[in-house]
Amino acid sequence: MDLNADLGEGFGHWTLTDDDALLDCVTSANVACGFHAGDASVMRRVCDTAAARGVRIGAQVGYRDLAGFGRRSMDVPPAELTAEVAYQIGALRVFAEAAGSAVSYVKPHGALYNRAVWDDDQAAAVVEGVRLAGGELAVLGLPGSRLLAHAGAAGLTAVPEAFADRAYTPEGTLVPRGEPGAVVHDADEVVRRSVGMAVDGGVFGAGGSRVPVAARSLCVHGDTPGAAALARRVRAALEAAGVTVQAFA
Repeated sequence: MDLNADLGEGFGHWTLTDDDALLDCVTSANVACGFHAGDASVMRRVCDTAAARGVRIGAQVGYRDLAGFGRRSMDVPPAELTAEVAYQIGALRVFAEAAGSAVSYVKPHGALYNRAVWDDDQAAAVVEGVRLAGGELAVLGLPGSRLLAHAGAAGLTAVPEAFADRAYTPEGTLVPRGEPGAVVHDADEVVRRSVGMAVDGGVFGAGGSRVPVAARSLCVHGDTPGAAALARRVRAALEAAGVTVQAFA
């Protein structure tokens, strides 16, 4: 199982994610590319550290929404979204390659991630942006999403992802952040859920129903309070359960 986290979510003197600590335990880093968070200095620093520690680098692309942290859904025309996705990948690629590494995959952020679960036009535009950027990059997304369907159809590697600290609906989608219980704050529960998804392939969703989750990567949100300590606990628990923690890309 791959263990990923959202990193580089700072801007100028403002910081949010504990990048150094998270890069000690994750195997893949979803690096903000400047649209929802991040800037050139942040991207460079995270890429340098990730490369030095053997962590895979992924482009976390999002809507152009710094004020809303990329969590506001936007009706971006497909052609414009395609160009913006390619632009973000290209920006991160400069710093990844300068660090002696490479961008290995792409993961949408926030509202774009959730929109691409069901919106064919937005999902197709994201995938076209990945193709425009070149490099046959893998695409990380929710199992059963339109995003992964379009990625597979385009000949890209579609990687299903699960979330350690987010609640699921009975349908297997994420409970919207504005609803009660959308984020799981109890660390023990996060660890139990993580092992359950990795070993048993499922998690209990809202209402108590069991939701099947077939994932190759597990996300711990970098902006969750205590994320680094939580990620270390999750990794230790996975390894104790006999799960090999390694990058998918």
